[in-house]
Amino acid sequence: MIRGKDIALSVLAVGTAAVAGYVLHSERSASHTSRSKADLGARVVGPDDIPDDATIVDASAQRLGEIPGARRALDRAIRNGAREEWEHITLERDGAWSVVDRVRQTLPYYDADDDGEYNGVYVRYNDRILVLDAIGWARLEEPIA
Repeated sequence: MIRGKDIALSVLAVGTAAVAGYVLHSERSASHTSRSKADLGARVVGPDDIPDDATIVDASAQRLGEIPGARRALDRAIRNGAREEWEHITLERDGAWSVVDRVRQTLPYYDADDDGEYNGVYVRYNDRILVLDAIGWARLEEPIA
């Protein structure tokens, strides 16, 4: 009879510990949200690099200004004279993935047909033309326990 009572108490203790562990893990996961990342890149292009059917947006356009990090990427590309490499801005925050969608859906995004053309939004920045593109990835970051 004592054996049955000992087993019942052991099962109760293990069950209680399992429930407590689950509750603590759930609370910790709820307090730390997962984050996604998006990378905005811009580079200066020459007049010969602008596709004939690409629409060029002015850098002062309101829709462009509403995209987080877009102006910073453009400014950085101009400041560094980025012709050979893309100047990148990485956004790490909740909903960063939506920046990729916004660039591609709210601005005249150009899908390149030829190998020598760039995908992206062509932007007139004073007397220069840049191409802006967003690359996102759904990398969920779990907090380290």
